Formats: sequence, C-alpha cells, structure tokens
Amino acid sequence: MATTKLKGNEVNLSGAEVNVGDIAPVVTGVGADLSDITIGGQRGMAQVIIAVPSLDTGVCASEARRFNVEASKLDHVEVVIVSMDLPFAMKRFCTTEGIENLKVASDFRAKAFAKSYGVLQANGPLAGLTARAVFIVNPSGKITYKEIVSEITQEPNYDAVLAAITEASSTSCCGSCH
Repeated sequence: MATTKLKGNEVNLSGAEVNVGDIAPVVTGVGADLSDITIGGQRGMAQVIIAVPSLDTGVCASEARRFNVEASKLDHVEVVIVSMDLPFAMKRFCTTEGIENLKVASDFRAKAFAKSYGVLQANGPLAGLTARAVFIVNPSGKITYKEIVSEITQEPNYDAVLAAITEASSTSCCGSCH
C-alpha cells in the first residue's frame, strides 16, 4: 500500500496503484458545470492530471494558480485538476481566482479517480480526500510521469513536472519512439 504524509504523520493510500508505463485508467469526473469530464486514457494529446485534497486550502489554491499559468504556455496539452470539492465550489474558486486554463473535475460521486489511481486517503484527518499527486499521460494513454507528493502540505516538484510535460507532449505516437 502506498503512503504519503500529512504534517509528518503517515497516511495510507487506497485504491489500485498505477505506475509509469501503465495505461491511464479512464474515469469520469464532474465538471464545474455538472458535465462529465473524462480523465485518463488515450486522448490524442498529453494530459496532466493534478490531484489535490481541496481547492479550498492555501497550498491547493497556490498549486492550481501555478498550473493555470503553466497551462497557458502549453499547446496540445490538457490539464485537469481533480479533487473531492463539489462542482459549485470548484466553479466559485475558478471564477474568484481567474482559473481559465485548467479543467476542474470533482470526484465526489464515486471517488472513481482516487480509487483507480491509488490516491484515496484511507486514514488521517483528510480520509476520503485525494492525496496530492500529479500524473502525466502521453497522447496514447500511457502514464509517463507520476508524483505522489511525500508531504500533502507541500506542492509538487514543478521543474520535474514541467520537464515531463514537455517530454510527453513532444510525442504524437505511442510514446515508445524514444
């Protein structure tokens, strides 16, 4: 079972663990407008999947703002941020913060994303929310990067994520050409 930490205390993660080289599971989240948002799978473009516990925290808000700026610089890359926040709260956050370059997907209905990607916090004060994680999926649906942030109260390694996005988005084939 994978783990992370919250303020130094170990948190177990539940669900099916996925790793680099695996095909990204296809799941459905709920968009800010209550539409279905497809996460994972073969999209014909690179996809950055950002999991956060809640956009209503300072660290998650900061991360969303940073990825919104970075996403504005990317071509042929879909960036989606997933949390258990209700779609209404996600919409309010995006409007308030000027988030226009990210798709937001709520996993509140079935926790399908958190369970399929192995990032559901199983214990601790935030049990039932997603851990902080980033997955990058190449155009053919293969996971090319995975980071489960080791301390939930910290942001991901942006330099590594951005380098991995460049690598994944520079491939239009199956991703094994290199």
